[in-house]
Amino acid sequence: MDFMSTGPVLLPTLGRPSLSVPEYGSHLGSASEGLSGPPAGFPSQLGQGTLAWTGQDFDDDKPHIVHNLNKSQLSEICNAKDHFRSLELDGDLVNRSNFPLPTLGPILDSLSDDIYNGRGLSVIRGINPGDYSIEDLTIIWLGIQAYIADQRGCQDHRGNMLVHIVADSSSKVKLGHHRHSTSAISFHNEEAGDVVAWLTRSTAAAGGKCIVASAYAIYNILAAHRPDIIRTLARSDWPFALPRFQCRPLLFWHDSRLVMNFGRTPLLGNAVHPRPDHLPKLNDRQREALDVVEAIAQAVQLEVKTQPGDMHFINNLAILHRREGFVDGESSEQKRHLVRMRLRSTRLGWEIPDSLKQEWHDAFDKDTCQTWHLEPMPGDVFPLRKYTN
Repeated sequence: MDFMSTGPVLLPTLGRPSLSVPEYGSHLGSASEGLSGPPAGFPSQLGQGTLAWTGQDFDDDKPHIVHNLNKSQLSEICNAKDHFRSLELDGDLVNRSNFPLPTLGPILDSLSDDIYNGRGLSVIRGINPGDYSIEDLTIIWLGIQAYIADQRGCQDHRGNMLVHIVADSSSKVKLGHHRHSTSAISFHNEEAGDVVAWLTRSTAAAGGKCIVASAYAIYNILAAHRPDIIRTLARSDWPFALPRFQCRPLLFWHDSRLVMNFGRTPLLGNAVHPRPDHLPKLNDRQREALDVVEAIAQAVQLEVKTQPGDMHFINNLAILHRREGFVDGESSEQKRHLVRMRLRSTRLGWEIPDSLKQEWHDAFDKDTCQTWHLEPMPGDVFPLRKYTN
């Protein structure tokens, strides 16, 4: 089976018999302070709908998040690719009208709705990267995602649309950066994009699973046991270091939806990029909140064993993601290579909180010259932010 949940929910000092109570973090002294409820306007609980899932909800008796393409659908995709090729258009012009999927398209529309309004994630499986040239594989990638979300976002100030996530030990900076490290990384959201999507061109020899957790499930546990942490997360005094210094919340109740934009590195720094001394430091309550969210996320997480050709789509506003550590092999087929994109749907896109709008504007609305590198490039073609999420 491709999915693994990770046992009972672990939450510090809650006193609930069904939850284990580990010693976690060094800031738990505030646990008994102010348990009066979530902030004004926030719900006491989010409906136990499909977005508030835990890893244990995915088993053999319930629908899972992978759509396995059948032979007919693979043939339809190949025909759509050939049709687009016949038009002799630039590859970045792929859209629904010139990449026709008459029977698969409605299924992808349904998956898009599930990503935005259902479980918040989907994996499309069945493409064999070895069957296509890199150009054709990218056309297929763009064609399928056009049915999930029609807007594609720039991912840096140089207009890079495709970010290649590969191991790179050529410098200390790259070795310590999430994009090029082989180490496990903590739960986070991307800085921008309704949907974070990636195509798996190849997988590592060992490890590298995609791991996801629902912010809605995390919220419900906090609301029941630690509403003071919700109030901390919703305060506008979190001192972010990227891409400019900004104080804003990590958690929003906006347009009757929960929105989380979470990341530890831009708030704490890391070994390669220590937080500058002139920036404000987190207080004990904030550090505790980061630790408890991470602990709950790990307790409710769902692990997805990735296969070459997999196309992941994750609701970046409601689902946290992380990666386990991995080891690459000698052959190119055993070296982990993901191609990441940031997407937004004009039909289904959520209303974005004011303090996040600049990032969304820079990604989707700013007049930036788009750059499409189909392969990882040497040097600084893909600039690395110091404080990625």
